[in-house]
Amino acid sequence: MRVALGLGYRGCSYLGWQSQPGGRTVQDVLESALLQFTGHAVRVACAGRTDAGVHAVQQVVHLDPPVRREPFSWVRGVNAFLPVDVAVSWARDVPADFHAQKSACSRRYRYLLNESAVRPALLQGLVGWTHRTLDIDAMRAAAAHLLGEHDFSAFRASRCQARSPVKIMHSITIARMGQTWVFDFHASAFLHHMVRNIMGCLMAVGSGGREPGWMRVVLDGADRRAAAPTFMPDGLYFVGPCYAEEFALPDPDPRQLLLLA
Repeated sequence: MRVALGLGYRGCSYLGWQSQPGGRTVQDVLESALLQFTGHAVRVACAGRTDAGVHAVQQVVHLDPPVRREPFSWVRGVNAFLPVDVAVSWARDVPADFHAQKSACSRRYRYLLNESAVRPALLQGLVGWTHRTLDIDAMRAAAAHLLGEHDFSAFRASRCQARSPVKIMHSITIARMGQTWVFDFHASAFLHHMVRNIMGCLMAVGSGGREPGWMRVVLDGADRRAAAPTFMPDGLYFVGPCYAEEFALPDPDPRQLLLLA
């Protein structure tokens, strides 16, 4: 018996997804809630690890539970023991060979950026911020160089544990709604800090510091030192993984995505 859970979380108070000795991670609070709900220690595996301060619209995890419960019971029962900034939204029985990470076909991230003269106090931790005026056409031209299958070593953190830096970038879309910029990334998989490092380069291009063609030079050079600094984590959201239809797992709630726009 294997169960998949979909959960969302606000990452401001956590040191990322992966369990650490201090216990201040999303995995730690989820496994603690599962222990209290089932009475047994339960380990989970996730679709994609997130860094400190990064949020999730729909993280997907799987577990092999020691007890059987109905799907609605997993949702209500586990949520009763979770902090208010982490919540399970659905539960599904899945085949024994389902794996939250390895079964994912692709993954999606969204970055929200506030462009304003002063930093946004009420949205602190929930959006990135720039005081510079950005050029949407320049950023779109730069982003186009990243589409397709490439070695993304130039956007890879030194601590990245991925076996290969080669990934397929399916799409990057950039839009503006008032003072808020919305950057959507869809790829086969992402390297550690990949989106934040791409965002740093897009900021350099959008603010006029670099030409759009510089993105291709950075990409082809496969050297992290040639790229821009890693951008802040505040506005980064793991939208969620995509799976084959056979698993019948829900997509993220579109209403949540509207709230993030």
